[in-house]
Amino acid sequence: MPDGGIARSLRVGFTYDLREAWLAEGLSEEQTAEFDSEGTIDAIGGHLAARGFAVERIGHHRALVARLAAGERWDLVFNICEGLAGFGREALVPALCEAYGIPCAFSDSLVLALALHKGHTKRVVRDAGVPTAPFAVVEHPRDVASIDLPFPVFAKPVAEGTGKGVERASRCTSRAALARTCRDLLARFHQPVLVETYLSGREFTVGIVGTGAEARAIAAMEVRLKATAHGGVYGLETKEDWHGRVDYAIATDTAARAAEAVALAAWRALGCRDGGRIDLRCDASGTPQFLEVNPLAGLNPAHSDLPILARLAGYDFAWLMDRILDSALARTGLWQRTREAA
Repeated sequence: MPDGGIARSLRVGFTYDLREAWLAEGLSEEQTAEFDSEGTIDAIGGHLAARGFAVERIGHHRALVARLAAGERWDLVFNICEGLAGFGREALVPALCEAYGIPCAFSDSLVLALALHKGHTKRVVRDAGVPTAPFAVVEHPRDVASIDLPFPVFAKPVAEGTGKGVERASRCTSRAALARTCRDLLARFHQPVLVETYLSGREFTVGIVGTGAEARAIAAMEVRLKATAHGGVYGLETKEDWHGRVDYAIATDTAARAAEAVALAAWRALGCRDGGRIDLRCDASGTPQFLEVNPLAGLNPAHSDLPILARLAGYDFAWLMDRILDSALARTGLWQRTREAA
């Protein structure tokens, strides 16, 4: 493992979307659901400082643009910006860093743009031989008539996170129900709808740290909904109010190990870096199927799935942050460059 003292000469810019700041600009609670609280920003910034970095809090993409235009540069940008609009919203900060030759933690702009579109992501992992449920993408209500999938199916926005648009009506048992759900989602989210064969088995999320051949699964966490879960689904309302509605448990049985293997295969096929999560669900035969990738997974120490998973597996928030940072520093060559400059 790299020597933590080496980090002391590195200037790290920290980019993030503070939820309170965007709410103050008029965005809604739902629009800002993926953005971070002051507590999360403090926890991440505090750990970066504890590692010895000279941390500069930048904020959202507009602040980054202004500071880049003013000539400011950093040795590394630690980015958790979700962005505001479009399929490339999560890719904006990494793309800016790439344009200015600044190393950036987590996945690059190509991966983040691809991963936000669940339909395109499933095409890539399917072609790589990773198991994923049959699916279709609905761009217009008339597309529902041509869907050739057995019912029930599950419908959700193609490019949202934090369970937005995942509701009781997402599970559709007839074409008429699917048409109603797709019309509603298209109107509310102004983006295509992913429709996939409903998977009736167990649900897992697998935490991953590292890049390429060095990537490894932290653990597979099973998500078990209680009867009190909002709408009976793992959607936005349940995720934001999960206490007493969801049981999270580390699983180590055969299905969980298979989920870890599928998750690692998807992570490597997509070219994800440093840390994140893969969500999976088992089909009726118990085989884990890829659902989606979270290459910018939430890092709220108390409420986000990845820190919860790490904690249940016996690792604290500092350990998780260190594994992400060590991957980024090794991948970018910053450890070696800092040694040579010393």
